[in-house]
Amino acid sequence: MAHGTSQDFFNAADYFVDRNVRQGRGHKVAVYTEHRNYTYNDIQKMTNKSANALRECGLRVDDRVLILLLDVPQFYAAFWGAIKIGAVPIPVNTTLGSEDYAYFLNDSRAKLLIISEELLPVVTHIQGNLPYLRDLVVISETEGAHIPFRQKYRHAPAEAATEYTTRDDVGFWLYSSGSTGLPKGAIHSHYDMVAATEGFAQAVIGLTEEDTVLSAARLFHAYGLGNSCYLPFGVGASVVLNSEVPTPEKVFRLVQRFRPTVFFDIPTHYAELLEYLEKRDQEKGAGSQADAAHEFSSVRICVSAGEALPAEIYRRWKERFGIEILDGIGTSELVHIFICNRPGDVRPGSSGKPVPGYELKLVDDQGKEVPKGEIGTLLVKGQTAAQQYWRGREKTLATMQGEWINTGDKYRGDADGYFWCAGRADDMLKVGDAWVSPIEVESCIAGHADVREVAVVGHMDEKGLVKPKAFVVLREGAEASSGLADDMRRWAADRLPPHHHPRWIEFVNQLPKGPTGKIQRSSLRE
Repeated sequence: MAHGTSQDFFNAADYFVDRNVRQGRGHKVAVYTEHRNYTYNDIQKMTNKSANALRECGLRVDDRVLILLLDVPQFYAAFWGAIKIGAVPIPVNTTLGSEDYAYFLNDSRAKLLIISEELLPVVTHIQGNLPYLRDLVVISETEGAHIPFRQKYRHAPAEAATEYTTRDDVGFWLYSSGSTGLPKGAIHSHYDMVAATEGFAQAVIGLTEEDTVLSAARLFHAYGLGNSCYLPFGVGASVVLNSEVPTPEKVFRLVQRFRPTVFFDIPTHYAELLEYLEKRDQEKGAGSQADAAHEFSSVRICVSAGEALPAEIYRRWKERFGIEILDGIGTSELVHIFICNRPGDVRPGSSGKPVPGYELKLVDDQGKEVPKGEIGTLLVKGQTAAQQYWRGREKTLATMQGEWINTGDKYRGDADGYFWCAGRADDMLKVGDAWVSPIEVESCIAGHADVREVAVVGHMDEKGLVKPKAFVVLREGAEASSGLADDMRRWAADRLPPHHHPRWIEFVNQLPKGPTGKIQRSSLRE
């Protein structure tokens, strides 16, 4: 009981970094970048020196560290270095504004902010008071830390004592996207990342140390943190890291240079990648065949999350490359993906089946389980569940219902065990006496040859009744017209029940999206 607990020692930095070196992978490349490569020995040294330098800054157990870093190798040093000393790293979105960062700093009461030099101007424009912030560490990907932290890091020993923590100690936070109010800090344990690695990375996609991972989703996001940090480190795999915006041109250049075997992205980006190639094919007057040599020939599996993947995008991707996209769903409260399709067992348009280690149930407004085929609120039970929301007792009690997490997502389960997303609870449409899933309507319209993207929301008709309205972004070469809108309505009418038919089609240049690429339907309802 010398450490105040009877639990065994467990520290996530020891597991995900030091264990790889102990098991003989020290000289293996852990991280590929366009500037240089980093072995597991390098990552361990960076982590240890950062841990010692953070201790010299006065950080102690349970102190919070806000991480505002682009996808650079120093992210690992900051994240694992903080965990190693028992401090709590909090990665936050790198695409926000000054007021957002002031909120994160004051809400979390972080004592230290670690920031990429490119983002420093945004933070310097913070107008309000930051009573808890003590130190600021500025990072350059190629030059390292700025002075004065550079001096602490340079003189810090390359070996560091690991704080005695347990699997249930607070390991890190993930802020929710704040879709229903201000972002909320979900508090996670050290062991949550191990459970996600075993359940998803190993049991679902078969990730091994032979794999090289490329993720277009960024490290600050719950999805990207798993993809590019603890999932590959958990099995001794390698990661391709790049701090630039993942445009189609950039993604294809990285794939060609580093030849990843596993690719993670979101539905919007998969559509953009396809459109980029289709436009190139048109310019060259060429077609594409799945069995021909192609840009993704090194990739064995693709994964999608963030929002539901339309079946049409899956079909076009599979036709183009011959590679499956495994669509799934995850949340900040559950760390990573907890429902997913399986290699060789994909039901296009569905989120798949529960990831090993998770239990699901769909309930009505009274908390009773709904029959198969009916839409209900998705509740999830699993080892990766957050402990609580920081300073959010009411939200914690409403969301974390005993062993179950109320995701707020509406789903239906079919007789074969697949789960189908119907949208967020506040996205559902009550048309007549029936609930309509915007996802179902969107998936249908997305199958039209001229549609690039679509979002469906409820809109009042002349009688004050709610009917579906579709906002459509056209593919290149298609021209907006009343005739095309009529054609899309007929397309939907031939494939959907009557109350699902979109009453209105409005053509737009782009859809409003959040920082992680999710379509913001609330903006379309305004």
